[in-house]
Amino acid sequence: AIVVAQPTRGLDIGATEYVRHKLAEQRHKGAAILLFSEDLDELLELSDRIAVIYEGRIVDILPAAAAAPERLGLLMAGGGDGE
Repeated sequence: AIVVAQPTRGLDIGATEYVRHKLAEQRHKGAAILLFSEDLDELLELSDRIAVIYEGRIVDILPAAAAAPERLGLLMAGGGDGE
């Protein structure tokens, strides 16, 4: 298993692409990756499932293919259904 937190924060574009490529490569090889990030593009590119945490609690778990950035942003800010 691989655990990474904010793996591309502060990196230039080339380094960011390299890190994302290496993580995707490991995922395709079958590695489990636990990725913590506030970068929605990164989460959507690298994840199969996205768990959103707000105030220390998981508020939703979504398949990445069905997760809209707007929905994720709302959940990350504490908004939920009907809010």
